[in-house]
Amino acid sequence: METETEKKVTWSELFFDLVLVFAVTQVSALLHHDHGWAGTGRALIVFVPVYWVWVGNTIHANTHDADRPLNRIALFAAGLCGLLMALALPEAFGDRGLLFACAYFCARLVLAALAHGRRGHLRPTPVTLSVLVSGPLLLAGGILDGRARIWLWALAAAVELASPRLTRRNMMRLNFDSGHLAERFGLFVMIALGESIVAVGAPVATSPQLGAGSLAAVAAAFTLVCSLWWVYFHLAASAVRHGLETAAVRADVARQVLSYGHLSLIASVIGVAVGMAEAVAHPGARLPLGVTALLYGGCALFLATFGYTRWHLFRSWSVTRLAAAAVTLALLPLAALLPSLGALVLLTAVVTALNLAELGLVRTRGELPGTAAPV
Repeated sequence: METETEKKVTWSELFFDLVLVFAVTQVSALLHHDHGWAGTGRALIVFVPVYWVWVGNTIHANTHDADRPLNRIALFAAGLCGLLMALALPEAFGDRGLLFACAYFCARLVLAALAHGRRGHLRPTPVTLSVLVSGPLLLAGGILDGRARIWLWALAAAVELASPRLTRRNMMRLNFDSGHLAERFGLFVMIALGESIVAVGAPVATSPQLGAGSLAAVAAAFTLVCSLWWVYFHLAASAVRHGLETAAVRADVARQVLSYGHLSLIASVIGVAVGMAEAVAHPGARLPLGVTALLYGGCALFLATFGYTRWHLFRSWSVTRLAAAAVTLALLPLAALLPSLGALVLLTAVVTALNLAELGLVRTRGELPGTAAPV
């Protein structure tokens, strides 16, 4: 009896991921300039289209042969569009709004032509909704400016977020490869975490003075990212794959856990990265309240998202991670009073304690990752 060969992530997919993660991390440039609610909202509005470009191409690569020359060239074309989006992002609400919108629209046109060109007709999918609705909204917003751009782009982001649910019937027809899909989303989280370290370390490397405080802050930031990596890859990554493989309707798990759940995870990494960069730049000073909220709130969102994903995977709650998220939020007022280095160390201690507690629970109960483990 022949066994089905497991689908592997291709080199072209990894290359595409690196380009799109650069675009994702450029969203942090907006947050660096404005740490308030308005700035966070604007960053989220432009983050959604970037993330959806990555998701659309990831789903296509999962359900098709990504190593075919045509598919590979289309992925490179989408990567170029992602690079242009990244270049536009720091001034997306300024002079580069139209560039951002055009690059996004071209990326979706490439994918739509690849997915539907041979059929000669369009089926309702998230990609077609992007071409027919959210893409034109982004283009119109790119031509306009001020509040009109913000409202049109916010509407476009809402359409993008709703599109997987609106097109669920057609998405259920797709034959997902569980292992490949779980690996792609996991790799995207890992690359985003790695890029956050690069964003923190690059300014320090070019600084004329490198003091003990800066080195200690870099070490604390690196330890925090390692702890967040452990939270995801020690138990959760295998749980996602197990949940996909055993799900009655894989499309629903892909939508809820991968598309929506990982949107929350990547967004939280962006917030944490901005907070770490500010803390490392001024280790002896207090962080502004908005930056502290991004650092601690982003970490709390990262941890709390596993409560959402575990519920949709196994209909149970991740008590340890939800509790750690609550503790993180409770410590936010205290962190705002500490020097930046102290705030970083305190947050790292919380996430490290969570990992140690979960490791002890798994060893004590003998639970298997992806089944009863506290993910």
